[in-house]
Amino acid sequence: MTTPVSSMALVLGGSVIGSIGAVFLKSGALLVRRHLSSILLNWKLAMGVVTYLLSSVLFVKGMSHGELSVLFPMVSLSYICSLLWSRLFFNEVVTKAKVFGVAMILVGIVCLGIGNRQ
Repeated sequence: MTTPVSSMALVLGGSVIGSIGAVFLKSGALLVRRHLSSILLNWKLAMGVVTYLLSSVLFVKGMSHGELSVLFPMVSLSYICSLLWSRLFFNEVVTKAKVFGVAMILVGIVCLGIGNRQ
């Protein structure tokens, strides 16, 4: 069984959308206080949940027509996006160790992609 490009695109799209969901959840979490209403009325938390649900729908659709061993590791691209979003939106420090980790993720994904063609 080969993995169609459309399945890869759906999973990659789900990964990016999921990482955006993490940004919304983090932004919303910064606004949470001790009151339950600060959670229930928090639009950023709600958007985080909605984007995670959307990413799950894309994952399910993508996984239905491809190899799990190829597609699921692509979910790790969300870690790369999260590193970029954390710097952009929360001014978090990008260290050499984090960049090395991202490089290792990319190498792993490329190796899995090559393995899909043989």
